[in-house]
Amino acid sequence: MSIIEPKIEQLLEETDNDRFLLCSMASKRAHDINDMMRGQRDRAIQLQSAVEIARANNKKPLSMAFGEIADGDVSYDTSTIDVKYH
Repeated sequence: MSIIEPKIEQLLEETDNDRFLLCSMASKRAHDINDMMRGQRDRAIQLQSAVEIARANNKKPLSMAFGEIADGDVSYDTSTIDVKYH
């Protein structure tokens, strides 16, 4: 499996060409997205069938995180290296 979109070069530009920072940012954001989706899924199960929920959730949290980083929606604080959401 490889990342096709966004391109790795674009992602590295957002992290000053630091691969470890990119991994850290993406994993933290994917974890937050996963927690958010899990909470929504618990509420949605009461209203929808599992098949409908699976269709609505066609993108993986890590792919969503990479997309947000590439779009500039997620960045980091240089003094603390904490992830910031815009």
